Amino acid sequence: MTADKHPVIGFIGLGVMGGPMCRNIALKHPADVIAFDMNASAFQLLEGTKARRAASVADVAAQADVVFLSLPGGPQVEQVCVAPGGLTDGARRPAVIVDLSTTTVASARGVAEQLAARGVAFVDAPVARTREAAQRGELSIMVGADETLYPRIEPLLRYMGSDVTRCGDVGCGQVVKLINNALVFENTVALAEMMVLGERAGVQPDVLLDAVSKGSGDSFVLRNHGRKAMLPRQFPDKSFPPEYVLKDLGYVLELAAQTELTAHVAELARRYYAAAASGGFSGRYFPSVIELIDRGDGPAAAQSEVAVTAAPGQPDASTQRSRAHG
Repeated sequence: MTADKHPVIGFIGLGVMGGPMCRNIALKHPADVIAFDMNASAFQLLEGTKARRAASVADVAAQADVVFLSLPGGPQVEQVCVAPGGLTDGARRPAVIVDLSTTTVASARGVAEQLAARGVAFVDAPVARTREAAQRGELSIMVGADETLYPRIEPLLRYMGSDVTRCGDVGCGQVVKLINNALVFENTVALAEMMVLGERAGVQPDVLLDAVSKGSGDSFVLRNHGRKAMLPRQFPDKSFPPEYVLKDLGYVLELAAQTELTAHVAELARRYYAAAASGGFSGRYFPSVIELIDRGDGPAAAQSEVAVTAAPGQPDASTQRSRAHG
C-alpha cells in the first residue's frame, strides 16, 4: 500500500456490525472493495454498492491491499490471519490487516507478532456504539497501531467511525475497548438496581430516568439501555446477550490478572450476568438483568461459570459481528 494510491480494501465478516461497516466502506471508498462471508445471505446488505463478493479468504488475500476483519473473537481472527488457507498462506498477502473485532489483548499482540514475521502489518481497531451507529458510520473506533502506520489507516477507519482514537501501539485498542465495555456492563447493573429501588420506594421508573438524566447521574447507559430496554422491559433475542457480556468480562478479568489488579466491580458484574444467563435470560438482550434483580435474585444465584457459547438464535461464527457497546 502506497500513500499516493487508493488501496483495494477487503472485508471479512458481514455480521450485525460488519455488514453495515462494509457497506459504508463500499459507498465511500474510491477504489475497489471485496467482501467475504460464509453466509451467502449476508451479502444482501451490500446490494447497491460496488462491493464484490470474494469466493474465499484466499480470494480476498489475492486482491486486497488492506483487509478489515469483523469476527466473533480471537480464535477466529487468528485462523483467518495465519492458519492454512488464511490471508497470509498464499504467495500474495495484504500489506495491512485491521481487526475491528473484540479480542483479548494477548491475542491481538500475538497475531501481530505472527503477521510481522510474514511481512504484514496488524492494527487492532475494535468498535463501540450501537448497530444504528454502524449503519450511520458514526462508530467510536479505538485503535492500537504503530504511529507511522496510523495516518495511513485513519482515513479508512473514518468511513465507519465519527470518532477515531489512536490509543497506543498494537493491543492498546483492545485495552480501551474492554474497559469501555466493562463500564457499560457495570453501569447497567447499577442502573437496574436503582430503577428497581426507586419504583419500590414510590417513584415511577420513567420519572426517575427523566430526573436523573438532568443531573450528575446521567449516562449513556441511562439514555440508551435504560430508556430503550429497561424502562419498557423489552429484551429481544438476537441482540447482545449475557453470554457475550461474560465473554468480554472474562477478557477484562484476564487482563486484570495479568496486570496484578483485583477487579472487584468487574467480578461482581460477571456474577450478575452469569446469574442472568443461567436464570432464564439466556440469549436475551443483556439489560434483562433488571428482571433478575426485580425478582430478588442476584449474583449469589450463579454458583458456577456459564459456558460462553452463542446463545440460541444468535448468528454463527461466520456472520457474528464485532460486538459494539458504549
